[in-house]
Amino acid sequence: MLEPTLNVQAIVFDVFGTVVDWRGSIARDLGAWGPGQHLQADWLRLADLWRARYQPQMERVRSGEIAFRKLDELHDECLDELLPMLGLHDVTPAQRAHINRVWHRLDPWPDSVAGLTRMKRRYFIAPLSNGNISLLADMARRAGLPWDHIFSAETFQRYKPHPDTYLGVARQLDLPPSQVMMVAAHNGDLRAARGCGLRTGFIPRTTEYGPAQSTDLHAEEAWDVVATDLEDLAARIGT
Repeated sequence: MLEPTLNVQAIVFDVFGTVVDWRGSIARDLGAWGPGQHLQADWLRLADLWRARYQPQMERVRSGEIAFRKLDELHDECLDELLPMLGLHDVTPAQRAHINRVWHRLDPWPDSVAGLTRMKRRYFIAPLSNGNISLLADMARRAGLPWDHIFSAETFQRYKPHPDTYLGVARQLDLPPSQVMMVAAHNGDLRAARGCGLRTGFIPRTTEYGPAQSTDLHAEEAWDVVATDLEDLAARIGT
């Protein structure tokens, strides 16, 4: 059980990789085009190539090279390069829009909904994601993610790990940072959150990047709570 001295009131969650399986979802979704659409490609390769451009695209915003753009727009820019790489030279605007919005349709990991539902009974729960608000809202409705609220990089016009994201949550909830816990499957996210005074919870998602994943396989530091998945985390914090 979570130590009473931690006095956490709210828990915020990384989403891509921690709550939802972006890689498998993209391959399943785009591999199931409806009648008459007939688009075929290596969708797992698309997922991997797309995700590899995730941090570099956001770094253009963080560095000031470009003004803040929501993640849907950054994802769409990547398709200019990625679609030809996959042999998709003649997609229609509607097909391209369907591909780009696959991020709105990601599936949760098997433990996510049950774990979040348990935690919601005792704590305020919300995403703190680099995804934009409409993306996170669409995903939550489709996947049944029981958020109390949505915190997005779009809310703060900053991408994680900028301190304004973590501290902005505490400020908007009228809580000291020490009463907010960040949960993620990524040690770097937790490192940044702890640097802002938040509590931290780690769960491993050892196949987020596929069977050959070599990063974030375990907790790299002594985070406040380390669990095997979100249901285990719920049990460890008393729900």
